[in-house]
Amino acid sequence: MTAQRTASPLPHTYTGPALLVSLLLIDSLHFVFARLMLPHANPFLSALFVMAVGVVEVGIFGVVTGRLGISTFTNHWRFFLAIGFCIGVSTAISYSAVALIDPGTASILNKTSIIYGLAFGFFWLGDRFSPVQIVGAGVALIGLIIITFQPGDYLRVGSLMIVVSTLLYSTHTALTKRYSGGMDLLNFFFYRLLFTALFLFAIAGFQGELALPATPTAWGLLILAGTVDVVISRTLYYTALRRLDMSIFSIVLTAGPVAAILWSFLLFDVFPNPRQLLGGGVVLAGVLVVTAGPILIRRRRRRELVAGTAD
Repeated sequence: MTAQRTASPLPHTYTGPALLVSLLLIDSLHFVFARLMLPHANPFLSALFVMAVGVVEVGIFGVVTGRLGISTFTNHWRFFLAIGFCIGVSTAISYSAVALIDPGTASILNKTSIIYGLAFGFFWLGDRFSPVQIVGAGVALIGLIIITFQPGDYLRVGSLMIVVSTLLYSTHTALTKRYSGGMDLLNFFFYRLLFTALFLFAIAGFQGELALPATPTAWGLLILAGTVDVVISRTLYYTALRRLDMSIFSIVLTAGPVAAILWSFLLFDVFPNPRQLLGGGVVLAGVLVVTAGPILIRRRRRRELVAGTAD
């Protein structure tokens, strides 16, 4: 893989917050979908068909619009092989883990991605924080600790599976930030999905779980999950990833558990306890500082510039 020049993060606009809110609300459904499909299909089979739905939908769109080509694959096949492995194994693990751990706790533990993201951002990608963003990062981490470290056995197998799954997905995120900046988003997304589906096919075959879903309900859930949790969610994910430094991107996603708590309440009638509410509020405060900080700094500089010009 040859490092390509990554596009500079786009300046913040009023569409940025809407993009991030949409991403957080939809991204937090990942474990909810995995749990909903658990009674209807084997986890490896569910993961395979959800990804296959994404491949078909994005592929059809690419062919109809005439934008899908082969050059992205031939020029970057090693890159797609690497991220396909990371995402495929990560997805297989996370879909299996929800049989052992509830979606809310899984979503909370999944936020260990912030630790991996910060490490990749600082030590490999060369990201830097402004002082205001450092404060926001610290606040968000405090909120994450408040939510995560609650009484209970967090070192059981399901929890460890989520942590390993998150490490693999964070590795894919760092590789994507480093090497995919010059790629057309549609072609990148299609081959990313295709290679992930191929690895999931191999995993399901190795486990002896290759079969068609047995009921219309299973098919409906798989198509819904593939459309929402893969096509829509990942489109928002990669759009935000290309607009933000990876370290900032990781901090923003710490708000995911808050969205997961809301979904759990709406779908499963599970209301967060006071500690979860406190931690969620602190996380949101940190995210607000990280995302609003650069806007406030630029506005202050503009005011100073205008004042200096007036003088």
